[in-house]
Amino acid sequence: MTAGDGQVAKASLRLAERLAAFADRPIMASIRGGVAAVVPLTIVGGLFMLLANPPLPAVERVLAPWADLLRIPVTATFGILGLFVCLAVAHELGGRRGQDPLSSTILAGASFLLLAVDPQSGRLAPEPLGSQGILMAILVGVVAVEVQALLARRGLVIRMPEGVPRIIYESFAALVPLAVLVAGFWGLRFVLGVDLAAVIERVFRPLVFALDTLPGIVTFAFLVTLLWSVGINGDNALDPIVGPFFLQYLAANVEAWERHAPLPHPTALGFFTTFVNVGGTGATLALALVLLNSRNAVHRRVSRLSLPAQVFQINEPLFFGLPIVLNPILMVPYVINAVLLAGATFLLMEWGLVGRPVVGIPWTTPPIVGHYLATGGDWRAAAWGGVSILLAMAVYWPFARIWERQSAPAAAAAPPPPDAS
Repeated sequence: MTAGDGQVAKASLRLAERLAAFADRPIMASIRGGVAAVVPLTIVGGLFMLLANPPLPAVERVLAPWADLLRIPVTATFGILGLFVCLAVAHELGGRRGQDPLSSTILAGASFLLLAVDPQSGRLAPEPLGSQGILMAILVGVVAVEVQALLARRGLVIRMPEGVPRIIYESFAALVPLAVLVAGFWGLRFVLGVDLAAVIERVFRPLVFALDTLPGIVTFAFLVTLLWSVGINGDNALDPIVGPFFLQYLAANVEAWERHAPLPHPTALGFFTTFVNVGGTGATLALALVLLNSRNAVHRRVSRLSLPAQVFQINEPLFFGLPIVLNPILMVPYVINAVLLAGATFLLMEWGLVGRPVVGIPWTTPPIVGHYLATGGDWRAAAWGGVSILLAMAVYWPFARIWERQSAPAAAAAPPPPDAS
């Protein structure tokens, strides 16, 4: 390694440390955790949505009398997704700020519902409660907890004497923060007439648009795998920024599906975890298959031991076992595969050759099966999942052969790994 290479490596590690620290900050970590917490709602709501609007005509005829009843859970999940996000983010951040999480959740929920009231009718409007209000929900959840924590640090809360039950103690401690938050948001929305949801939408409109374009999603794929390549969990680092938008896209696709309208967003939640991370970020299932019968005993053993986990999208055994991290030879195809699959999948969806995500599925769902389920039962998506693995194998193959040759002397000198059998 030359002096220049050493400087680049040190700069990369410094950048990695800063990004990791940014991702672990309380607010960013709470946003990531809050959005992740509501994913089960999208899974359950999506399943009921499929039952109410099945892709198979024969099944649709059988379930048609129950369609209205089956749509009720969809409304109870996607219809108030914004509220759930607000509560989840506040609960996460409240615990990280040393506040009572339940009190934080109540403060944020009351503030969010206040902002969801229609100034004309005086009643709750449905739009902010659903996917359209996710960005406002995150902001309100964060502001509510930060105000609560600030007042607590300054001693501007009601303290009850020792011996009072904790629930009573926390209830009185939340009185002043609740009054401040309600008065502040009420004045902002109904006295000054500031539509917070509209302001947030205008601020984030460029990012909302960019992530649903070919250049935007390809750039995102590049950044995620680049961060992973230097040892940072790229998905976790960027999820607080992009996760709310992908969730919003999925909710919009669900709404369109129910109206039998074209699905508006290719890059909805599930696009990246299912169609790009085929068998793990960077499509590493393909690398495990390429090395399955490697002439290098270490590579062969790592591949075979990691393969069961790879099927369920877990690639850490292979990623750190070969390794891929900080490995210039394997980092290149690792990044290329993510960019290739992101771009190709986006184009196929834009051209109508593959269905778009409409059902939230666990990220551990195996490839091909996950492709089929995420698109509401599109066999073309399942077929593309199989083709994606073959494409990724073709990209990995020459680099794997180079890495195999370069590591052969070290492997020969090293003692043989223990037999897993």
